[in-house]
Amino acid sequence: MVFSSSVFLFIFLPFVFILNIIIPRAYRNIFLLFASLLFYSWGEPVFVLIMLTSILVNYLFGKLIIKATVVNTSLAYSLSLKKLYLILCILINVLLLVTFKYTDFIIENINALFMLSIPLTDIPLPIGISFFTFQAMSYVVDIYKDDEYTNNRPTLLQTGLYIAFFPQLIAGPIVKYHEISQQIKERKISIEKVSSGIQRFIIGLSKKILIANVMGEVADTVFSFNSADLNLITAWIGAITYTFQIYFDFSGYSDMAIGLAKMFGFDINENFNYPYISTSVKDFWRRWHISLTTWFREYLYIPLGGNRISKTRTYINIFIVFLCTGIWHGAEWTFVLWGMFHGAFMLLENSGVIKPNKFKLKLLGHAYTLLVVVIGFTIFRAENVSQAKAFIMAMFTGLNFETELISKAQLLVSPHVVLTIIIAIIASTPVIQHINKGKLQLVFTKYIDKLGYVLTLLLLVLCILSLSAETYNPFIYFRF
Repeated sequence: MVFSSSVFLFIFLPFVFILNIIIPRAYRNIFLLFASLLFYSWGEPVFVLIMLTSILVNYLFGKLIIKATVVNTSLAYSLSLKKLYLILCILINVLLLVTFKYTDFIIENINALFMLSIPLTDIPLPIGISFFTFQAMSYVVDIYKDDEYTNNRPTLLQTGLYIAFFPQLIAGPIVKYHEISQQIKERKISIEKVSSGIQRFIIGLSKKILIANVMGEVADTVFSFNSADLNLITAWIGAITYTFQIYFDFSGYSDMAIGLAKMFGFDINENFNYPYISTSVKDFWRRWHISLTTWFREYLYIPLGGNRISKTRTYINIFIVFLCTGIWHGAEWTFVLWGMFHGAFMLLENSGVIKPNKFKLKLLGHAYTLLVVVIGFTIFRAENVSQAKAFIMAMFTGLNFETELISKAQLLVSPHVVLTIIIAIIASTPVIQHINKGKLQLVFTKYIDKLGYVLTLLLLVLCILSLSAETYNPFIYFRF
């Protein structure tokens, strides 16, 4: 079940939301865990067993870590035992992820490297496994790091709700346990919070349906072309529309998750901060998929030594983090190359070879960053390395302007697509926020909230009409 489906919008969400308000507070966590497991199991019930296994394993290891902390033994023995439990639990989580996500990828590469014919397993990919596995690892690491949990031990119910909570279960944001542990135990639902949550959800839904889906149709069409059908125009159309698709799809889902969480009394952190206005690749990663970036910084980069050892070690740590970022996204060489591509530019900026902040014109920093981002997402979207190479070659050397190729390009950019691109460009910047903070807000202060509600309602109507009329509504996180 996905947020932009009719079943979720008109059956699951209203039913769960109303029941969550009606039932006594003491039973809300039980109810939300049950609802979350139902949400996850919809369509593929067997995968819920993987989720339950993850919850149980991480809860038990969390108990073992706490027990090692409070047991009356020497400090050295206690610390070594805690570390052993932590390492074992992380290895189990990584093994779970590798088994379901990377087994066939590993077999394919072994077959290619050693000219073997080991049969593939065809193990299905559980939706959102990368997200909930990272949350599970955050749980045990936070318990290991903070002795507070020895006196305030999480219950199995609290652990389960943290890992399985449906708003951010299948597409993030990745929530770290220490950020939300107190809210799981105690939270308040208010009219203001629910109202704000509904508005945020509808904005995210609009991003997904009204912008991302339109961009996605164009991008899918171009990426289905043979390399012979690509020229400079069609390749750039495909690259730009996919760059908009992934941002509005992903940030839209994050907005919906944040809005849904508010409706149920939770506050979770932002995941995007207008990444396409970045002036460097480093700035881009402060703004893009913030929860993943902070997760890797907190649980991988800093434990590796961060920037505390030496410059060489810092560069190695940065590259490892971005290599892992690429691998995390999927079992394809295109994802690995995308991670290495961004890692290379991070190293160039950190070493001072490229100094975007020294550019005389700030606009050059934006142009440089967007060029890196668009090329990176072209690699990311390609079905394989060969297609990525063909696309990038066409983007810079595709000077074939035959009538047939020009006609294909013209068919791609209908008035609806052009209008959506213009809206996407505006929505990728904080221009609306600046308007709200400016003179316009002073003039229309008494009407601004009412206008916001009217516009939100209009967006919801447009989303419903679009859902009823269109069959194209992809969920691009199946690959992740």
